[in-house]
Amino acid sequence: MKQAKEIEKAYTELKATQSQLIQSEKMASLGELTAGIAHEIQNPLNFVNNFAEVNSELIAEMKEELSKGNFEEAKNIADNIDENEKKIIFHGKRADGIVKGMLQHSRSSSGVKEPTDINALADEYLRLAYHGLRAKDKAFNASMKTEFDESLGKVSVVPQDMGRVILNLITNAFYSVYEKKKQDLPGYEPMVTVSTKREGDKVLISVKDNGNGIPQKVLDKIFQPFFTTKPAGAGTGLGLSMSYDIVTKAHNGEIKVETKEVEGTEFIVVLPM
Repeated sequence: MKQAKEIEKAYTELKATQSQLIQSEKMASLGELTAGIAHEIQNPLNFVNNFAEVNSELIAEMKEELSKGNFEEAKNIADNIDENEKKIIFHGKRADGIVKGMLQHSRSSSGVKEPTDINALADEYLRLAYHGLRAKDKAFNASMKTEFDESLGKVSVVPQDMGRVILNLITNAFYSVYEKKKQDLPGYEPMVTVSTKREGDKVLISVKDNGNGIPQKVLDKIFQPFFTTKPAGAGTGLGLSMSYDIVTKAHNGEIKVETKEVEGTEFIVVLPM
């Protein structure tokens, strides 16, 4: 009986530790995203501020025209104000969406699947990851390419979790091409391609880079918890193992890896529709 209680206690502690590790991995990846999020929010905020200022000036003009009895001119100005208001609302909602996405990323997953626009999710995280890395290191640069299957429709996934998988694969791809760029190889242009396509009753999400590829001796270990090839402090070693669990256990999918040393790597997430 005592032994059973000890086993139960050890199991409870293990589950608690696992939850803490998952949360620390989320916060680490959110930290990587923060600069990108700040950059992304700055754009719509600039629009909101600019259009609000212009509207303030236009209202003053409209009052002047009304006092002169120029109703036609005042009506034209009112139309301009109305157009600007629509732009303010659009960019305000854009900033709101970015903040909601950030909060969703840091929160504990609800585990509830919902119809999700995978193309929009991948596009958003591609930009956030890129700007986040650029903000951390101005020397970082890479070309980005997207090849989205527009006929995909919405796919039933847990959006926070699938977002984490996509973010992790994109961040790893950027890391890989940046490391290769540091080797000063003649004519090398870093490139990360994110694509989606539907194949029968499956959805494929691909993140491809033209980095150095994964050595064969490392390939078998990449999905193991805490395994990382990054220098100390540069990665938790939990990103890929967590991504593997999310795809295979929570979504009944699979992650495939195609890699050639010196040429690059492609991670393909295969999900049932």
